[in-house]
Parts: sequence; structure tokens; C-alpha cells
Amino acid sequence: MAKLRHIAIQVPDLEKAAAFYEDVFGLKRLKKVEAPIGNAISLTDGVMNLTLLQFPAGTNGGKGGPDWAGLHHFGFIVDSEDATEAEIKKHGGEFFMKLPQYPGVDAEKKFKDPNGIVFDVSEHGWGPTV
Repeated sequence: MAKLRHIAIQVPDLEKAAAFYEDVFGLKRLKKVEAPIGNAISLTDGVMNLTLLQFPAGTNGGKGGPDWAGLHHFGFIVDSEDATEAEIKKHGGEFFMKLPQYPGVDAEKKFKDPNGIVFDVSEHGWGPTV
């Protein structure tokens, strides 16, 4: 059974957003990554991972430009990426992309549901879980 364990939010200011979630909800910072595809800070409550994404002008992957904020994608931990991919396609979803390898980037597979909403599928997860 898949488990929802990852939510990604695009924000215009990574540090400001991270401080909000750390200060208000006590989330713990896992890592900060700067990569050509965009920048990220990953936070956790020990079960769920919240990744804040920031895409400077000229980078790909962002929605609505560098000042846009909102839900970017979510992710499931699964037992088998291959078996889950087959089920996704069987039920009208489609493969979207695999993240390129960069230091600190979790290179999961991305898919779109029948409505075009992007989600991740991973066997490894996004940080510590209970």
C-alpha cells in the first residue's frame, strides 16, 4: 500500500517560508539544496516531508514564474516503482519525468494523474519517517 509522505510547495522566498514552518509548527530542517533545476529546503515532522521549492528566473520546473506560490506536487512512498507505474498507466495516468541526478536531489519519478496533476512515486522516501 502506498503512503502519502511528501508535499512540495513553490515559494518566492525559501528562507522566509522555512522559518514560518519551523517556528509555527516545529518542523525540523533536513537539508537545503541549490541546483540548476531549482532550489529547495526540505523539512519534516518525523512522518511527512514538506519540501519548499524556489525556481529563480530562467530555471525550469516552476509554475507561474518566480513570484508564484502554491502546491507544486505531492509524493507517495511505494513498495515497487515499476508495479506502481503500471497501475498508474492502467488507470489513465502518465509518466511525466525523472529528476536528473544532482547532489542532494531526491531523483524520484514524476507522473501526472488523469487531470494533469503532478505527483511523485518513490521507493526511498524524502527523509526520516516514523
